Amino acid sequence: MSYETIMLTVTDGAYRLTLNRPDKLNSFNAQMHEEVRDALTRIEGDADARVLLITGAGRGFCAGQDLGDRDVNAGPLDLSQGPQNDYNPLVRRLVALPIPVVCAVNGVAAGAGVNIAAACDIVVAKASAKFAQAFSAIGLVPDSGGTYMLPRLMGQARAMAFTLLNERLTAEQAAAYGLIWKAIPDDEFGAEVDAIIAKLAAAPTFGLGSAKRAIRESWSSGLDASLDRERDMQKQCGLSPDYREGVNAFKEKRVPRFTGAGPV
Repeated sequence: MSYETIMLTVTDGAYRLTLNRPDKLNSFNAQMHEEVRDALTRIEGDADARVLLITGAGRGFCAGQDLGDRDVNAGPLDLSQGPQNDYNPLVRRLVALPIPVVCAVNGVAAGAGVNIAAACDIVVAKASAKFAQAFSAIGLVPDSGGTYMLPRLMGQARAMAFTLLNERLTAEQAAAYGLIWKAIPDDEFGAEVDAIIAKLAAAPTFGLGSAKRAIRESWSSGLDASLDRERDMQKQCGLSPDYREGVNAFKEKRVPRFTGAGPV
């Protein structure tokens, strides 16, 4: 899988997508968007996919949009085109993937980089990582789902101050505020990320994907709709071979061997 601005590998259903413009702190340009789209199409078309890890090369995770890609002095720019054509479809695809999406923030995350991370299912960060919303510094509104994700993850007071004051958060603060799952000491980061990916790759994928969808859909529905959704999804999960395998492994006191398959 050969790309210029990203790296994509897969081992036993575990995909690793690495943003690979380290000299630009992995900021997005048109080519990176195109290559990420292609990578996600490959993953979506792989029935054996079990988990996706997104991380960055070098000292940064993602600094958002590459501002060097834009000539602001050449005339008015229609800034709706970036969200419409690139960032919005990316966020929607990450949320809709029927497998867990893990984001490993290995360094600075700024602008859209923060909000793309927030769209993933599990976010961990190096203890030395920093988070900055950054949009207010250039007179813009957060995009890539930032105005939706951040208040729900952090609460409105923190999301508002984080956005308007453009102050950096440490990884520990981000974890305390609910923006990420946890901060990991730098020297333990790689091993712990590998362990998370290995655990998810061996898990009952259909069940995890169903749980992911149920939690996300609950954001726009009430209790009654959530109860009905849980009921319907439980029926489908109960028809999967992984449910039978999980119960049998529990009874037999052994490690389950999940395939990730759905109802049969």
